[in-house]
Amino acid sequence: MKLGCCVNMLADKADPVGRKYLPVLKELHYDFVELPLAQVMDLSEEEFSSLVNELDYLNLSCISCNNFFPESVRLTGEHTASPETIQQYLESSLQRAARLGADKVIFGSSGAKNIPEGYSYEQAYRQVVEVMKKASVIAGSLGITIGLEPLNRMESNMILNLGESIQLMEDVGSPHVRLMLDYYHFMLENDSMETLCLHAKEFIHVHLASPQGRRFPRAEDIAIVLLLEKMGYREGVSIEAYSDDPCGDLASIRGSFSEYKCCKYQNPLILTK
Repeated sequence: MKLGCCVNMLADKADPVGRKYLPVLKELHYDFVELPLAQVMDLSEEEFSSLVNELDYLNLSCISCNNFFPESVRLTGEHTASPETIQQYLESSLQRAARLGADKVIFGSSGAKNIPEGYSYEQAYRQVVEVMKKASVIAGSLGITIGLEPLNRMESNMILNLGESIQLMEDVGSPHVRLMLDYYHFMLENDSMETLCLHAKEFIHVHLASPQGRRFPRAEDIAIVLLLEKMGYREGVSIEAYSDDPCGDLASIRGSFSEYKCCKYQNPLILTK
């Protein structure tokens, strides 16, 4: 199982992509970096090419991108972005993801998809389905799979659990739109462990952070990785967490992931509810 990090969670206004942490991840032997697609789209072509070249120079893979849509590309409500704007964003953003080497793009994007007050959930849901159908065609042509990310009700007002993600996946009906697990949101929503276990082999990606303040994972949080691995999950795990000491936390969690394979955290029962 590969370990990576969503570096935008460690970024600042001067470096919203989190690029300064790329050499740190390489030095600490992380397997990949996960880059924020919306922020990557704000880069000029020159800046973007420089980012691609740095990844090549470091020999650091970017297998996935989070933050699919910016808030400015509205997907639901009466005042959505125009179909032309959405299509253009899908094409240009997924092309950049492919140039980074990513084969997964994660769709949470609460700012873009949250339902405006007074607007029908059913109508908003249909709008999201149609956008994902369009996205799936472009993604598929580029060898990319979109992972549907359930969020929590403090951040979003639709797609809040694995069951709703499964329904959305089925309604889109494309092999290029699949499931992913964000452990932080999963725990905050008290989501179904039974559903998780039933669909563990279907996840294409995992985000990991402590439910306590969305900080770097603790030992009991890392246990979810062992549980998933025992059930057949073999894809990547990205740390998507805040930190007051990014370099120290990145080093610590890299060591913890090495230790868990030595049977330090062997009791998945601590995850049951």
